[in-house]
Amino acid sequence: MPSAQLSRIFSYITFRNMRFLILDCPSNESLPIYLEEFVAHNITDVVRVCEPTYETETLKQHNINVHDWHFQDGTCPPSDIIHNWMNLIEERFGQIRCNKKIDMNEAIEFNNQYIKGCHNDPTIAIHCVAGLGRAPALVAIALIESGMESLDAVTYIRRYRRGAFNSKQIAFLDSYKRGQYNKRSSVLASIILKKIKTEIIVKVVR
Repeated sequence: MPSAQLSRIFSYITFRNMRFLILDCPSNESLPIYLEEFVAHNITDVVRVCEPTYETETLKQHNINVHDWHFQDGTCPPSDIIHNWMNLIEERFGQIRCNKKIDMNEAIEFNNQYIKGCHNDPTIAIHCVAGLGRAPALVAIALIESGMESLDAVTYIRRYRRGAFNSKQIAFLDSYKRGQYNKRSSVLASIILKKIKTEIIVKVVR
């Protein structure tokens, strides 16, 4: 496949210690081409946010984990998928920190240099059907959580993935609050803690 066509398929987005590959949806026939890229850039995980269109056995044979987190085309990611996504990011890249001031020019230059080579650092690949809506939205959330402003994240991703995001997704990202994905886990933890306390009280009374 010509390199110009490949550049439209694969879009690398790096920021701080995070590395992502946004792509369109492979088929069983085209998967070997994608796999070459995955191996060259140490893809550890593939996140599918659309309906499956290919078998995953080949990826698993190369120690690539596949996560199926489908949500509707053209929409914004629900809270449970954001929660799973951010947990995966922290598992692969470590704790998210956003206390350092961001130099967008520096971020762009680093990303441009990264694109030119092959790397051993873990990278997460993510795709929807065309790689223009659902997948970029989740990557943008990761950038926002790491300290980038919402609209800067949109512009940054569009620099490397032309046509990314629809108006609904941009509005969602613009209103997204840093740390928002933790609220679901905090609520769940509170429910579990309350249940444990209730069980202890019941045992004491008995």
